Amino acid sequence: MPRPKRIERDQPRKCGLYVRASTTKRAAQVNQDTGERAYEQNLDVQQEQMEKVAAQRGWEVVKLYTDRASGSMESRPGLDALMEDARKGRINTVMVIQFDRFARSARQLILALEEFQVIGVDFVSLRENLDTSTPVGKMMFTLVAGFAEMERGILRERIVAGMAHAAKHGTKSGKPPGRPKRVFDRVAAAELRTQGMGWDKIADQLGVSVSTLWRHVKKGTLGKLVPVANSKAELALTGGPSA
Repeated sequence: MPRPKRIERDQPRKCGLYVRASTTKRAAQVNQDTGERAYEQNLDVQQEQMEKVAAQRGWEVVKLYTDRASGSMESRPGLDALMEDARKGRINTVMVIQFDRFARSARQLILALEEFQVIGVDFVSLRENLDTSTPVGKMMFTLVAGFAEMERGILRERIVAGMAHAAKHGTKSGKPPGRPKRVFDRVAAAELRTQGMGWDKIADQLGVSVSTLWRHVKKGTLGKLVPVANSKAELALTGGPSA
């Protein structure tokens, strides 16, 4: 992959405007001029505000990049085209109306700003009053990037601590492997069975399932008891009554 082209800071501003709507829903009314239904979210409002700012600052608007997609989508056609043009040096300034129109998360925003800084592309967000070409904008970016790095460091520490705990206990979660064993009074179960109580009633009284009791009978952990099927559950387990 070729290295991104480095843009010199003293070059004239060539601005790429990015606008996004989070829905593709159209209005119920039909446009009389086009005969089509207009979108519920109009991108013209974002575009006009940014074009006005660019004109006031004497910046050339090279291209308008648009997307109609949810912000949860990290890859979008318009955004991908903007990033590609920035890497090739076709634009040296990216302008958005606000952060959430551009990035789906703080992490995506930071990664994009870090790349813009490397290739010499300035980033402008009107609502947040951020312009990374100014001293204040550079300071804000440094602070945001610093907090993001701190968050990554904390996350790494938690992962390392979790892995150490898991290694000590033998599982990813740190919990004992396998299903937790059901604890019940086996002596009481044996005594109740000796008294002639059915397995289903013993299970209800001790708070366990019939299958759990039956498993212990087969293992011999309830003593040498002869299972006598006297309920539907026991019949299903034993395959039929036995003496």
